[in-house]
Amino acid sequence: MTIQIKVYSDFVCPYCYLAESPLLKATEDKDVEIEWMPYELRPFPQETLRPEEDYLQRSWQESVQPLSKKMGVEMILPEVSPQPHTFFAHEGLLFAKRHNKEREYAHLVFKAFYQNGEDIGKIEVLQNIAEKIGLDSIAFQQALESREFKQERESIQKEATEDLNITAVPTIIIGERVLKGLHPQANIERALRGAIRDSKFEFCDGDECE
Repeated sequence: MTIQIKVYSDFVCPYCYLAESPLLKATEDKDVEIEWMPYELRPFPQETLRPEEDYLQRSWQESVQPLSKKMGVEMILPEVSPQPHTFFAHEGLLFAKRHNKEREYAHLVFKAFYQNGEDIGKIEVLQNIAEKIGLDSIAFQQALESREFKQERESIQKEATEDLNITAVPTIIIGERVLKGLHPQANIERALRGAIRDSKFEFCDGDECE
């Protein structure tokens, strides 16, 4: 049985980008279906963070940068100030999902922001990403400009917040198991084994119950 995995993340969350690698490694060659879900940490019109402020500088130097080096993920602190709102990026994700390209799209949006320092709040930046993965860039542009996916995005955000009680990202739901925050590959594999047992109505014993 295919295990359903939902990943709630925001493109301006560095830990969401870091979570991508252990998730893909843990699920490699496994019978899983990963669905990338939009979640805005600071929905418009809330103010976003500024990279020059002490909070972001300190968290980057003390937490994000050491983790990225340890995990071998190349990252920079983007200089885009204030950081972009991500509703367009998430609506682009939903467009990509319609064409089964959400994984490629999400990866390149993260990369554009955290490796190239691009403003992922701009439609033209997202349109270039869509074109790179083989999507119809004109249709993509029109979908974002017309806000075709606005209602769907807002509905997903509302369900995540009100029904699933998601307040932070990344949040990874593996079957019925919920992993909040950045988790190593081993934790994801353990949750996946548990979800597989659940799907087969099997019981666990000893360390496998963890």
